[in-house]
Amino acid sequence: MTMLPPNDRRYSATHQWVQPSAEGTLAIGITDFAQDQLGDLMFVELASVGRTLKAGESCATLESVKTASEVPSPVGGTVHAINDSLKDHPEVLNTEPYDHWLVKITPHHAEDYTQLLTAEDYQHSV
Repeated sequence: MTMLPPNDRRYSATHQWVQPSAEGTLAIGITDFAQDQLGDLMFVELASVGRTLKAGESCATLESVKTASEVPSPVGGTVHAINDSLKDHPEVLNTEPYDHWLVKITPHHAEDYTQLLTAEDYQHSV
């Protein structure tokens, strides 16, 4: 069953979600569509804290039983935090993709977030 994308975040055409926080960081994760395309996840490698990312640059590598895939960062920024729990339990991205972020970044340009798709627009694109 396909999960509806939550309205409290924005989405990229490459199937990542971006959720703002009160402290100004942006959490980045993958959508239900992305996890479904990847299949059962076995391994997650995340960008290092402090690394500067350009929009489109890989913020994570996800390995599944089917393939390995780079996850492009939908916005540019500096990696503020990584979700270490995914290293031991990558499968949660398959079962609850909207509840588990990959990295949190401090964006270089706040307006980059507003350029992303709304939940409704994203849903129509998949």
